[in-house]
Amino acid sequence: MDIKNTLQSFSTMTHSARQEFMLLKGDWLLQEMLTHIGSPDAELRDKLIYRTFIDILSDNLLSTEQLQYLFDTVTGEDFLYLNIGEELTDSVFTRSFSALLAAGILAKDAELLVLNDERLQIFFQKIGRYLLLEKDTRGHVHDKGWAHSIAHGADLAAMTIKHPKFDLQHAPLILHALKLVTWKDTVFVNDEEERLVNIIEALLARNYSEEALIEFAEQVFDKFEMHLVTQGYNEAFFSGRTCTLNLMKTLYFALKMNNLALKLQNTIYGQVAKWLKLGA
Repeated sequence: MDIKNTLQSFSTMTHSARQEFMLLKGDWLLQEMLTHIGSPDAELRDKLIYRTFIDILSDNLLSTEQLQYLFDTVTGEDFLYLNIGEELTDSVFTRSFSALLAAGILAKDAELLVLNDERLQIFFQKIGRYLLLEKDTRGHVHDKGWAHSIAHGADLAAMTIKHPKFDLQHAPLILHALKLVTWKDTVFVNDEEERLVNIIEALLARNYSEEALIEFAEQVFDKFEMHLVTQGYNEAFFSGRTCTLNLMKTLYFALKMNNLALKLQNTIYGQVAKWLKLGA
């Protein structure tokens, strides 16, 4: 049975027909979609597989066992962390779309609360690892569609924070990754900053300490000074500086427009003004 034709057919089915299909062939379908989740074929990966995953999650077509299996699989070493550290290879599609699917699973579990607590806690404890280790920062890849690993990693981090079982004691791990994500020898050009800002907004929605976020913001800008002292004005400094300033400016306006965290706003404004030499 051809997976592409199957998914095209599945997309046209009624809800009851989908239910019957999942009862009869659900395990097979899930395995096939996992096998091809990182396909370089954009239509198969993005328009068919990812869309079908979201549909079956939204329509509650998965058993608790299937939901757990999906979560355990896509957050594992062979999916979310497959060949992590590689650049310009197709493995990024597996990592990136595993992150996106994991975010969808967590969103559904926030409603159902059926995922195994112990496995969730293990995942929460290493949530910052993906953004920290991912080096393939490509957005749209010619002839292969979206990779967008940083944006999808940000989506996963934000959704993790929103999960009711997430303990804010793990937040510093995410913030540490966020401090360094803009220092990957590139400047983001596909709105990654907007997705990364969702991480801070999710923390604020959970009443995370504004003082801790101010400390985070100060450390973000301290990185400039540290880099200049250790490496000077090299290419890495300018790409890191530009990428970081873009992120923090995006965060500032997100906070301002939503009337959030005034002290944090002021801290960011002061640092951005300093490094852009505004009013000098």
